[in-house]
Amino acid sequence: MLVAALLLTQASQPPVRLEYDVRVPMRDGATLSADITRPVGSARSPVILVRTPYDNGAAHHVAEGKRWAERGYAYVVQDVRGRGESDGTFYPLVTEGDDGYDTIEWLARQPWSNGRVGMMGGSYLGWVQMYAAVRKPPSLKALIPIVTPPDPDRNFPVQFGAYGPATLSWLAAVSGKTMQDISQHDLRAVYSHLPLYQADRLLGRTLTAWRDWLDHPTRDAYWEAQSFQAALEGVDLPMLHISGWYDDVLVGTTENYAITRARPNQRLLIGPWGHQVNRRKLGSLDFGPTAVVNLDSLYHRWFDRWLKEVPNGAERDSPVRVFVMGENRWRDEAAWPLERTRYVRFYLRSRGKANSRFGDGRLDTLPPGESPPDRYRSDPADPFPFVTDDAFSQIGGPDDYREVERRHDVLVYSSAPLAAPMEVCGPLAVSLHAASTAKDVDFATKVLAVRPDGFALRLNDGVVRARFRHGRDKEILLEPGRVEHYQIDNWSTCITMGRGWRLRLEVASHAFPKFDRNLQTGGPIGKEAHGMVAEQTVYHDAQRPSYLLVPVVPRTPTPRR
Repeated sequence: MLVAALLLTQASQPPVRLEYDVRVPMRDGATLSADITRPVGSARSPVILVRTPYDNGAAHHVAEGKRWAERGYAYVVQDVRGRGESDGTFYPLVTEGDDGYDTIEWLARQPWSNGRVGMMGGSYLGWVQMYAAVRKPPSLKALIPIVTPPDPDRNFPVQFGAYGPATLSWLAAVSGKTMQDISQHDLRAVYSHLPLYQADRLLGRTLTAWRDWLDHPTRDAYWEAQSFQAALEGVDLPMLHISGWYDDVLVGTTENYAITRARPNQRLLIGPWGHQVNRRKLGSLDFGPTAVVNLDSLYHRWFDRWLKEVPNGAERDSPVRVFVMGENRWRDEAAWPLERTRYVRFYLRSRGKANSRFGDGRLDTLPPGESPPDRYRSDPADPFPFVTDDAFSQIGGPDDYREVERRHDVLVYSSAPLAAPMEVCGPLAVSLHAASTAKDVDFATKVLAVRPDGFALRLNDGVVRARFRHGRDKEILLEPGRVEHYQIDNWSTCITMGRGWRLRLEVASHAFPKFDRNLQTGGPIGKEAHGMVAEQTVYHDAQRPSYLLVPVVPRTPTPRR
């Protein structure tokens, strides 16, 4: 084995050794490439492992490695199987558990290691931590999973049966040994192509994983083999879970924390961020200087406690720390969801004309009486839009939906202006009674906070594909005209809405291109070239109430001086 080594020194810092392309053996005979930065000396060091499909030799990894080595850690960045200089062919997720286990235990046996390994990283780099953790390698002692998705059929690439077209561009970008340039492709044309199964051809590739995903529309053995959340409850490791309110895979962080919170030393940190954490601005919104925190210091404190066993009190820190948008301040909490939350039903009401923001749709906390239903026309050839750039790196954000709410294929329900500030902090859910003339449709809902100036601020959203209304394990098509009950998870938010603001709910049948267009034929998902128009009816009367369930946090009175 040839290893290129480099010794770096600074006058005020201990010498640091960099070793490139260290081959780490896997159980099947493959070797994966790792770059290792570690202190020089006789003392054994704890190990921080980062496993990535995005090039282990990137400049930021080199800088991070030097910083951690100067603190007394060995910092290891490994190309996952099939990427960079590692052996094999890359296929998302399927080998990450075994490869992670083998890498951790190999690192623990090295003569410069103290046998204690931690992992960190975000997105796919968070995913690989979960897959390794559920294998329970003895030497793994702590994790920092950041913007980590849940099981892959719960959000990315599939959410309640609806596929995320942007995952096509992600697959294309990681389809070779090195990152592929997809900037010259018309991604919106790719996402719009029918049949969707063959959209990869517009990217000049045949993407095996994409076609496999569409070949497995239900949660079958294929998806079960890639799941980790059911096993996560049995993992007893300190974890610092981090995400943002506008992270498009936020649900992974909140669910993973909820699964593990009964275990000791679980922490949750959620900021006003997108998929890239620790930013002050997102879209047109500026969340203020406090939105940026010293994450490096948090990481250092976490690993010092669990890898070096420094008694720094990290185990006594508040379990939950959330950023309250609107007030733009951080707050420590004892649990998530917050223990004092009141879940308030905001019922849908109208006189049958809730189409567009100019319609008569209302949200009201009084239970409905007799109320005519609302109807709209859903055409997959002209799907209701979701505001987002086409890149996979950030799907949507704190966007203004005023313009798209002019359309008549969306039902818009708004509360009266608030007489006093209201804090909404926690999970959002929609209960919907609806019927369709089609055999399969989507119901896509969106929760918004409308400022007095009319800015319709997206908080979060959700979708359900009707054929999966009874669960992901089976497809049951609709009986046209029959009223069905749908439960739609809209993930979470945390915001204080000021006096004069209004709460709003949108109901549509597409959210394109966040989710693929339901062609509404009832045919095989992703494999048809033509769709059909459907007429949708949403009910909100006493016998069939529809409502938005809102987590309202009672406000603590300001102490008198």
